[in-house]
Amino acid sequence: MNAATTMNPASPSVLSLAQLLQKQTPTPPGLIEAGLLPSQGILFVGGEPKVGKSLLVANLALGLAAGTPLAGFAIPAPRRVLVCQFELPLAQFVSRLRLMRRSFGTAADQYLLVDTRAGGHLLSAPQGLNHFLAAAQTAAAEVIILDPLYSTHDQDENDTRAMAALCQSLLRLRDASRAALIVVHHVRKSISREEIGSAFRGSSALHAVGDSYLLLRRPSPELPTVELRFEFRYAASLPPRLLQLDPNTLCFSAAGPAPATAPLRRKVEPTDLAQVLAGGPLHYNQLREQIMNRTQCSKRTAQLAIQEACQQGVIVPDNGYYRLPLP
Repeated sequence: MNAATTMNPASPSVLSLAQLLQKQTPTPPGLIEAGLLPSQGILFVGGEPKVGKSLLVANLALGLAAGTPLAGFAIPAPRRVLVCQFELPLAQFVSRLRLMRRSFGTAADQYLLVDTRAGGHLLSAPQGLNHFLAAAQTAAAEVIILDPLYSTHDQDENDTRAMAALCQSLLRLRDASRAALIVVHHVRKSISREEIGSAFRGSSALHAVGDSYLLLRRPSPELPTVELRFEFRYAASLPPRLLQLDPNTLCFSAAGPAPATAPLRRKVEPTDLAQVLAGGPLHYNQLREQIMNRTQCSKRTAQLAIQEACQQGVIVPDNGYYRLPLP
């Protein structure tokens, strides 16, 4: 039997523009306004270790399931949410949800579902993908949360080809389940303040597959606030904002817009490098990061400053470290 005889004439795969326009349906509303989570979109959430990524995503899960506005984000309607988390033992994760639930009441109880056997299944393997698809089907999920991404694969995150294959698995999960995805992922160690979507590990692949990116950072270690920064593919990004964590409920609330930051300095002075190295020798990455933090310059500017300082003898490379010249 050839391909022509197996095709269903009632459902042609090739359509004219006129047919497409006739079949066109209105764009579904976003699951989280405005533009943070489009219908069947992919949202990546990242940030420094221990900054509160998983807490915020658990908040979003409850808010989506309850249809309740959260931390300044509008959530138009309740959604069925499937949580696949891999870091906490189940009992500890349930205790965390129980504490957060006090702020939401019972509205999320029937719409928030947890894959209790997510651990050990790899999205990068066919049988693992089938597990998540079956769980999504059982939950009738409209949103699937994967926390964190690195627990769902065994690939080299520095290998663009491997990460591209993992992204294809994410797309297959999204397309087959017809659900939106919220994916918690780590960022690279040294990033500039301007980087958002490109800050995620495996960024060249991930930056091509995501619809929206949310980056968390802690402006001050002394304050219980985090700063959110956004990058959207199909909508205007939101301005940075601050959230405050209530330690008693583990829930975030809006704390106003993020303060304006000073523009990046275009030049790093020799005195900056001398003061950074005053405490002792540093590896290249450590030196570059401290220069960026001290001067609020870009990574490229810091790299050029190190190179120029070495040429001028302001600093000295020494067995993988950089130090000040000996007296």
